Parts: sequence; C-alpha cells; structure tokens
Amino acid sequence: MTPAGRAPVRSWLIWLTAVTVYLLAVFHRTSFGVAGLKAAERFGVGSAALGIFTVLQVGVYAAMQIPTGVLVDRYGPRRVLTAAVLILGSGQLLLGLADTYALGLVARGVLGLGDALTFVSVLRLVAAHFPAHRYALLASFTSCVGYLGNLAATVPLTLLLDGPGWTVTFLAVGAVTVLYSVPVALRVRDTPGGVPEREREPVRPAELARQVKLAWRTPGTRLGFWVHFSTMFAPNVLTLLWGMPFLVQGEGLPAATASALLTVFVFGSMAGGPLLGAVIGRAPALRVPLVIGYLAGAAIVWAVLLGWNGHVPVGVLVPAFGFLTLGGPASMIGFAIARDYNRLSRVGTATGVVNVGGFLATTVTALLIGILLQATGGNFRIALLVVVAVLAAGASRMLVWWRRARAHVFAAAARGEEVPVRIRRHRWDRAPEEAVAA
Repeated sequence: MTPAGRAPVRSWLIWLTAVTVYLLAVFHRTSFGVAGLKAAERFGVGSAALGIFTVLQVGVYAAMQIPTGVLVDRYGPRRVLTAAVLILGSGQLLLGLADTYALGLVARGVLGLGDALTFVSVLRLVAAHFPAHRYALLASFTSCVGYLGNLAATVPLTLLLDGPGWTVTFLAVGAVTVLYSVPVALRVRDTPGGVPEREREPVRPAELARQVKLAWRTPGTRLGFWVHFSTMFAPNVLTLLWGMPFLVQGEGLPAATASALLTVFVFGSMAGGPLLGAVIGRAPALRVPLVIGYLAGAAIVWAVLLGWNGHVPVGVLVPAFGFLTLGGPASMIGFAIARDYNRLSRVGTATGVVNVGGFLATTVTALLIGILLQATGGNFRIALLVVVAVLAAGASRMLVWWRRARAHVFAAAARGEEVPVRIRRHRWDRAPEEAVAA
C-alpha cells in the first residue's frame, strides 16, 4: 500500500539512490546530442546513418517499456534497477571501444536497453513509498534530477570529448556507472519500512498478457499515452540528436554556442518540472488543459522557427527553446493520470505503456528528419516539418481520449463509484453510455 502520511527519511534515501540511476541513464541517452558530429567523423557516416544511432537506441527503449513495466511489477524495482546500471555501464564501455559503425550501433542498442529499465522502476518506487497526492510532484522531481544528467551531457561532455577524447571519456563514465550497481543493490528496497516484500510466484505468460491488456484498455492509461506522445518528443529529438546539427549546420552557430543553447532545455525543465508538479498535485483537474495550452504554444513556436526569414537570432532561439522545454515536465502528467486510474499492482505496467508514447514519437520523428535531411541536401526547415506533423497527430488523438476518459469518469460517478478526480461536465463531453461502448 502507498503510505497515507508523510514519507519517512528512509523512503527519501531510497528514492535518491534510485533517481541517481535515472540521472546516469539520461546522461548516456543524451550524450549523442553533443557527440553526434564526432560520431559522424569517427564512424564516417552521413545524416541518415547518424540518425540510426538515436532511432535504434530510442526504438529499443520504446519497445522495452511495456516489458519493463511487467518486469518491475513481477520482480520489483530494486532488481530491475541493478540490472539497468550494469547494462548501461557495459553499453558505454563498448561505445568507448567501438571503432566501426556496426559496433557503435550495438553499443547504443545496449544503452537503450539499460535506459529502458530505469524510469518506470523509479516511478514504481515513488508509488510504493510516497502518498498518492505526492506522486505527480515526485515524478516531476525525478524528471528534474534526470535533467542534471542532460546538463552533464552538454558543455562538460563537449569539453571532455575535445580534451581526453572519445575513448577515455566513454570508458571512464562507463566504469563509474557499473560501480554504482553496488549502492543500488544494497540501499534500494521495494517497499516502505515495516512492510514485508511479498513473495513473487511465477506468473504465466497469459496472465502477463492480461495485465498489459487491462492497463491498455483503461482510458486513463490511453490518455496518458497520448499526452506523453505529444509533449516530450520534440525537446527529446533536439537534445538527443538533431539540436546540435540544426544549430551548427542549419543556423550557422559555433559549436560552443550551440552546446550552451541546448542547456536551455535542462534549466527550463529543472525550473518548470517541480512547479508544474506542485500545480497539478493541488489541482488535478487542470492537468489536460495545461497540456492543451502547451501544445498550442508549441505549434506557434515551431511556426516561428521554421518560418523565419534567414538565420533565427539567438534572442529568438532562447525563449523558443525555453518554451519547448516545458514539454518534458508536461509529459509527467501522462504518468500521473495513469497512476490515478490503475491499481498499484498494475502501475508499473501502465507507466511502461505511457512511456512508450513519447519515445515512439521520438523514434519516428528522428528517423524521418534524417531521411529528409539526406533527401534535401541538409535543409533543416523542410526536415523539421516532421515535428509539426507528429505534433498535430498526437494532439488530435489526445483530445479524442480525453473525451473518452472523462465519459468513463462520469459513468463511474453515476454508479456511485469513487473516482480519483472530480471534474465538471461540459456540453462537449460524451454521454456516459458512450464510455461503455468505447
């Protein structure tokens, strides 16, 4: 059971140990944001082939989210996090030694696997160790700490790659990551103090499939999926791969300036995450309206960036990136919605389902941008139109499932059932009987 009162210090220490794994994972994930151009030189590849690195890593991440949720619910987050640290470190060690394109792809695939095991595990610990009304805030803090890894993967990593070089840099961070498996295994506990960890008996594949099906059929999970899909992919695409090439090759900025500009995503998310988490924790009915506001603003930002005559000035890029960075914190709303509408034993699975959304969008967008860059001779204005198309598609599906999820809430309230969030009916809401049909 999730604790009803204040969480003890022990729970905070467990969260801190676990969230450091997520910090390391984000560092490894976003390292190609500044290492991409050096990777192109090291492996002798062009834009389309370079895009495959991120597509592969993020594709593995997305494909593993539902299995990760099932693994966390089945074996507990401590074991999964320990495995994650070992896999992450091994992948980065391999990348440091890789001198061929094929071996580099294998290394990034291994990193994607390790990365995939982290975030869902940390959120499952939050659900177990902290009161339900603190979930949104702690999820935002988790994301905020992860962005410290993003920060380390900008200017500091750039300096290391220019100094000690590719091999020394990636071997060192890989070794540190592997060693961190020791405190994870010793300090993380799946349940709060005084609550015994339940014995986990073997589960049949049919039961696991049923668990995933139940999570997916829950309208709140589906809504969370499309919220995550729509909000986090654009800043992800920029920080993971295409931000640096866009600023250097497309906008003609020096590498150091471009690297510094990418830190806007870090500081914006670190400031916006806890603030947004506190707001939606106190007023959960505002969750989706805030997402809609962000998506509308993002559409305007992309219209400005892609429609600008000539190079976009730094004075425009900074506030534009500052607004887009709110997509990361806004994506946490998807997890909060899934947490509210799934029982605790299924939260890991539902969280994994939601997490597929943004990374599926990231994978598709990163791949199509690379293909269009190759086809247009490096025209970023045309290639980045993919972002606008994916944004529109995700927003439309989110609105559909928002109406369906609201109809289910009204239907449950009409039956006298307890609902996690009380909402007011509007004329555009679906009738409760439509929710049953859906």
